[in-house]
Amino acid sequence: MALAALEAKIKSGSNVLPDLLSMAKAAENAERYTDMCSFMKALVAAKVASGGDLTVEERNLLSVAYKNAVGARRASWRTLLLDEYKTNTMIDEYKKKVSSEMKTICSEVLDVLEKVLVPNVEKLIAGGTEDKHEALVFYLKMAGDYYRYLSEIVLAEGYEKKAESKYLKGTELAEKHLIATHPIRLGLALNFSVCYYEILKDPKNACDMAKKAFDAAISKLDSLDEASYKDSTLIMQLLRDNLTLWTSAEKAENAEEEPTEEAA
Repeated sequence: MALAALEAKIKSGSNVLPDLLSMAKAAENAERYTDMCSFMKALVAAKVASGGDLTVEERNLLSVAYKNAVGARRASWRTLLLDEYKTNTMIDEYKKKVSSEMKTICSEVLDVLEKVLVPNVEKLIAGGTEDKHEALVFYLKMAGDYYRYLSEIVLAEGYEKKAESKYLKGTELAEKHLIATHPIRLGLALNFSVCYYEILKDPKNACDMAKKAFDAAISKLDSLDEASYKDSTLIMQLLRDNLTLWTSAEKAENAEEEPTEEAA
């Protein structure tokens, strides 16, 4: 009902951005993440239509909305893959329901990213009006994440290669435009390395990427500002934890039972 009222205001030409932002925050506080996704999707459309891009706060809200919406289904999917459910035909049908919900959410956010946000930011960058490379890396990382999630449930569709492509493009831009300790650059390296390890089954590249990102950040610790210190050091710790896990022969035997860490 609230979204319908906001859509009516949009059609009337009213400025609904403050209302959408307020409703998204309320939905987050109420842990109504599907509703939060709807509000943020509408906010993206309104913001881009006005010729702008999302603020840092709005980007983070978009990420939180879809991460939580799909995160619950990912957890359900992993539970339903346990050995105790493998010969249960009723569970097989239930898995189809969960995977369908995941595909719907992932496809929706990928449409927002690939058809709206990324082209909009690339246009702003091409116009030279403002430096939007940080935002572009953020969106490419998100796109890589959701293609990675799709590859977890859908085989033979090439989603893993699409994830790799988005991560690669984001990494090239991050290494050129963001400092080594930037939390978005570090988060991208973390999730890309997880993709190499868990999805692409390439532990060497996973370890090399995680180590490269960690070492580069360590060498630039003095460049960390107070605002990003907590986020950056947390991601660095996750990179180190994954490296320890992946390079340990004992842990490697139980890799499937102990999921690796990833960034938001």
